[in-house]
Amino acid sequence: MTTAQAIAQHVETLPEAAQREVLDFVKFIESRTGPGAVRETDAGWSTFSLISAMRGMEDEPSPYTVADVKESLR
Repeated sequence: MTTAQAIAQHVETLPEAAQREVLDFVKFIESRTGPGAVRETDAGWSTFSLISAMRGMEDEPSPYTVADVKESLR
């Protein structure tokens, strides 16, 4: 018996409300592991890429001033 078959066998014995909970949990797991999920390694590479792209820019003059900011985050 496969894992999917064992899960299906157990789910069939549950009441409808519990089956919906199982379905919600499965969807949650899919969202974490599916093709659109951000993985730790991807996030790490994104950070590394951003750091590399901005290297040396801290010494460049900014084209914007505080007066240009329309909204303050406080």
